[in-house]
Order: sequence, then C-alpha cells, then structure tokens
Amino acid sequence: MHRAICPGSFDPLHNGHVEVVARAAALFDEVVVAVSTNPHKRYRFDADRRLALAEESLAGVAGVVVEPMGADLLAEYAAQRGAVALVKGLRSGEDYEYEVPMATMNRHLTGVETVFLPGDPRFLHLSSTLVKEVQGLGGDVSGFVPAPVLRALQG
Repeated sequence: MHRAICPGSFDPLHNGHVEVVARAAALFDEVVVAVSTNPHKRYRFDADRRLALAEESLAGVAGVVVEPMGADLLAEYAAQRGAVALVKGLRSGEDYEYEVPMATMNRHLTGVETVFLPGDPRFLHLSSTLVKEVQGLGGDVSGFVPAPVLRALQG
C-alpha cells in the first residue's frame, strides 16, 4: 500500500486544503491528514476541534484518514506510519522556496519523499491566517471553507 501524509495545523482547514487532499487521494492508496500542533503557535481551535473539523470536512473523500501528529518531527511521524511520501500544496514560488529545504531535510532524515501539488487557481490566495482575519472582521468566508468549518467559525 502506498500511503502519503498531508501535514498541517489546519487552523482552520480551508477549501485549498480540501482540494489538495482530494487530489492526493487520487494518487495514493491512503492519505493521512496529519493535524500538527506547534507549541509556539496560537490557535483559534484546539487540537481536538481541528481534528474533528478535518474529519467532518473530509468524510466524503475516499481513502483519507485524519490523525493527530502532535509536535514530533514530520519525517519521524511519516516513517512510523510507513508513508512513502509527504504531500504539500504550493500556492506560489515563495511556498516552493520555503518547502524545498524541509523536503530535503525530511528525505535526508528518513528517506521520505515530498510531492508538491500546485494549488488550484481558485484557492491560491487562501491561507488559514487570511480566512481567520477576514472572518474576524466580519467578512464572508463561506466560499472558502467547508460547511463544518464555517459553522465553527461563526459559533
């Protein structure tokens, strides 16, 4: 079985994430959406809520499993899960420049490869930070997040 990991904090999960995960699911037998926790970040939703929102939002995508990753090294997590690849969505050249050193380090540490998927042009402007900011200022983010996330943001 070819398993891939789509890692992220997903605070919150948005439609750009969903689109990349769905495309990855078409390429691999199983995609683990690994919800990470960085002790240096401030989150809108705690880890349990982010997991629940990802599970609910991705329930219709075959071959996807949502799991907590915690604060461990991604390369070690991938090795423990038997993943052949990490999948990262790219919105711009800046994303590529940020991700390549990490991909190289992950390959060096455990041999896991990184697969880059270019983001869908409809979602290239999206980031979790931007979604939270727009929603927090009263903007309509309904076209940018799955329904479960929208309900959580409004509640």
